[in-house]
Amino acid sequence: LDNGYTPSSVVMDAPIEIDPGPGQEIWRPSNYSNEFYGPSTLRTGIERSRNVMTVRLAQDMGMPLVAEYARRFGVYDNLPQYLPMSLGAGETTVLRMVAGYSIIDNGGRSISPTLIDRIQNRYGETVFRHDKRICESCEAGEWQGQDEPEIIDDSDQVLDPMTAYQMVSMLEGVVQRGTATIVSRSIDKPLAGKTGTTNDYHDAWFMGFSPDLVVGVFVGYDKPRNLGRGSTGGQLAAPIFVDFMKEALKDKPAIPFRVPPGMNFIPIDRKTGLHTNATGPGVLLEAFKPGTGPPDTYSVIGYTDSLGNPLTVAPDSDRAVISGTGGLY
Repeated sequence: LDNGYTPSSVVMDAPIEIDPGPGQEIWRPSNYSNEFYGPSTLRTGIERSRNVMTVRLAQDMGMPLVAEYARRFGVYDNLPQYLPMSLGAGETTVLRMVAGYSIIDNGGRSISPTLIDRIQNRYGETVFRHDKRICESCEAGEWQGQDEPEIIDDSDQVLDPMTAYQMVSMLEGVVQRGTATIVSRSIDKPLAGKTGTTNDYHDAWFMGFSPDLVVGVFVGYDKPRNLGRGSTGGQLAAPIFVDFMKEALKDKPAIPFRVPPGMNFIPIDRKTGLHTNATGPGVLLEAFKPGTGPPDTYSVIGYTDSLGNPLTVAPDSDRAVISGTGGLY
């Protein structure tokens, strides 16, 4: 999203073969369903957790850029620049993942994770506070005509606030229409998140958040082993998130996610990513940065001819690209 893509960019969800080099087996990533769905918008890929689209997007951008963002978000210090890493082939911690998602939820600003928020002495005086933000007027005993207190946030701006909101919007779609609909069915408040399931059902993840609280759930054994067939992030981890958030948000108002000034909302066709004046379940208001919008013509990332040249296909094309055509299969 920082590099020319939009939530309505269309990526080919079709069989792909990756040659890792001499002596290595050809890698053929697949979706959880073992099916392929043809051209799909970036939003749909996120909502439905489409592995093949993720690999194509990573290949289109280049793994050095993916590694840089993984470092910037604190998920990995030095991500190996291999395409399987785009699907989470590496290891990280729940704390690092929560810190990474907090950047998205916090308008692109970094938050340093900590296990200690504040320390007070026996007299109730604060001797340590993790939050280093300055608010000179917050300690005023009474109002004497001064301006309203303002907290000065000097944390690093890791991500464009508009990019962060586009991510929030797509992750809201995960709980509204995607792999974690149990969340929206159970809690009637603005929430967003992402499921995760590793090979052989060894791990189940759900990273979710409200406008002011980020929660990470990991389900798995210390020594990885199969959790049982069908043990996905949506089936195992998301219900735990639901139980926690029901209690955490109890008696709290439903606060919408903050929209950065200048963000444009344009109705698009969910399938093609193109602007539409129609209405109905196949249409949604998509978030676009100023100067961007849905494309004028329908094109698909990862759809190439035998020479590797990008091709434009018809919006009603939902066929997969067969293996053996071009550099992306």
